[in-house]
Amino acid sequence: MTASGHKYLAAAGRWLALLVATPVLALSALRAVPAEWPVLAVQLLSFTPWLAVPAAVAMVLALLGRSRWLQVSTAALLLCQVFWLFPFDIAKPATASGPAATVELKAMNINSEFGQADAARIVQLVRENGIGLLTIQEHSQALQDRLSAEGLDRLLPIRDSDPTDDAGGYAVYSRFPLEPVGLVPDTPFRIPTVRLTAAANGSTAVLEVTNVHALPPLDARVDQWRSDLEALARVAERPGNRLLIGDFNATYDHAEFRELLGTGPGLVDVGAASGSRLVPTWPMEGPQLPGITIDHLVTSPQVGSSGYEVHAVPGTDHAAVLATLSVPAG
Repeated sequence: MTASGHKYLAAAGRWLALLVATPVLALSALRAVPAEWPVLAVQLLSFTPWLAVPAAVAMVLALLGRSRWLQVSTAALLLCQVFWLFPFDIAKPATASGPAATVELKAMNINSEFGQADAARIVQLVRENGIGLLTIQEHSQALQDRLSAEGLDRLLPIRDSDPTDDAGGYAVYSRFPLEPVGLVPDTPFRIPTVRLTAAANGSTAVLEVTNVHALPPLDARVDQWRSDLEALARVAERPGNRLLIGDFNATYDHAEFRELLGTGPGLVDVGAASGSRLVPTWPMEGPQLPGITIDHLVTSPQVGSSGYEVHAVPGTDHAAVLATLSVPAG
């Protein structure tokens, strides 16, 4: 290549690097500043992990462009993405100081997308994984009937449910006794809390389970989305062993979700604590969008966790998430 050709290639690299890096920089500013951003910004923040791709492309273009300041700038931008991909502040379950007794509980969640989820697949996951607690959002009577026909009532005979034809229905299935505690107030979707009492090997543990379905941050509803997460934080402030499980319509890259995790002594996002926060749970079907993680198991810090998994379920755009919890007895 001639000298003029090299000069043209370098100039093109610089301009293309700027073109790619500018939107990444703008979105990174949104991620860095924990403000109440408007709805479009909130939605874009969901896809923060994917910014690492254009950031890397921008750095390669800057190298071709032979611009030192551009190389340093794009390298710094890529380092920011790596920092957010693998943040240092992810909470882990507290380590018990002694041989404290615990009761093991395998929990699973699925948003059924208006009750369209494949009942046979749900029951298969429950059976094969030894699930003792199943929570469902967007639960319908038709899905409840299909689950019964597939044998879920034999596996998890205790149920607290309120099926509807819209997105507001819910269900909690359990192998252990459940006691209704109440609904989280002022939320468009019904968000119930139940008290589960599990017993094994001579030990008994009590876990308060909140079946979460926060409103999605769309148009004017973004304020209600924030209100839903704030309401969940008030639930999490109560003493005792807690599990908030379901569709939060929020990712770890939303400041509002991180504020929820910081409630009281701090909550644990089981998926993030296991190193799997980048495994997407939505969309599994429908729009061809980059996958994001909006379905979570969130526990109080004294509740241990392991074996986090994500499984596709036909018929719904959400994945099933499951994990094994170690609930302190007493």
